Amino acid sequence: MTIRVLLADDQALLRSAFRVLVDSEPDMEVVGEASDGAEAVRLTRQERADVVLMDIRMPGTDGLAATRSISEDPSLAHVRVVILTTFEVDDYVVQSLRAGASGFLGKGSEPEELLSAIRIAAGGEALLSPAATKGLIARFLAQGDADDKDPVSSERLAALTVREREVLVQVAGGHSNDEIAERLEVSPLTVKTHVNRAMAKLGARDRAQLVVIAYESGLVRPRVE
Repeated sequence: MTIRVLLADDQALLRSAFRVLVDSEPDMEVVGEASDGAEAVRLTRQERADVVLMDIRMPGTDGLAATRSISEDPSLAHVRVVILTTFEVDDYVVQSLRAGASGFLGKGSEPEELLSAIRIAAGGEALLSPAATKGLIARFLAQGDADDKDPVSSERLAALTVREREVLVQVAGGHSNDEIAERLEVSPLTVKTHVNRAMAKLGARDRAQLVVIAYESGLVRPRVE
């Protein structure tokens, strides 16, 4: 299947560069370009995009608001948003993940990283793999005020089985299903089943949301560097 990609950035030159790169791949195509968040949401619906590469800072409706609009629309439940940012450290990054983004990527990333990010997001995985990225998310979540936390209660976590909690901790550590299977001495299929059940019980769209929930609920504590 071809991955349908929407580009949302207010810089036409960047969009053009991304289009050339994406369209050069046999398994993906650019189905639209947006210069602001409102247009991104409209085109996501209209063009039935699978993955949206979303800039955070755009005039009018910004990428954060657009991401939230997409994630809250039941008809767009299949859409994955990858946030593009020029900043390594950006509070909007965690806000975007809370709003429903599947991960984020620096605009200075290598072409191969961008293409890999699209495939990872389309496959439902969390684009949180570099250790520095996970550490960044953890720091922001640790700095947030209690009132600013996502109210994922211990009551909802209590719905998880012991094994599902163990798997959630591993997911929060950025480990793949194969890695978790090896660590817990079970099959990758069993891990996938536990991950899917945890997402259903916690109302998470994908693995990225599970990572946020694990930190915000206190199940996983951020490391102090």
